[in-house]
Amino acid sequence: MTFVVVDNCIKCKYTDCVAVCPVDAFFEGPNFLVIDPAICIDCALCVPECPADAIFQDTELPPEQTEYLAINAQLCQEWPNITEIIAPPLDADEWNGVANKLPLLEK
Repeated sequence: MTFVVVDNCIKCKYTDCVAVCPVDAFFEGPNFLVIDPAICIDCALCVPECPADAIFQDTELPPEQTEYLAINAQLCQEWPNITEIIAPPLDADEWNGVANKLPLLEK
């Protein structure tokens, strides 16, 4: 089992979650974070740290978010690892809660 970063992280990219991950399973893209399913130990420490409520256990993904399981698995192989908190984008709060952001995902 693994945790998955979903749609609401796009353009928010809060990084509070990476600081609590004991196995450094987060990877950073231009406007999104992903979790490597091969590294994640299913500890759930990241979930309450996410201000955007954008992290779900793979078995509890909302039906409209299931494609993010494959997106996380793919992009963690392409993006660099992130282990420390960085400042979110200046407009992150404006994007928090906006639905259907997949077309805005920068790879």
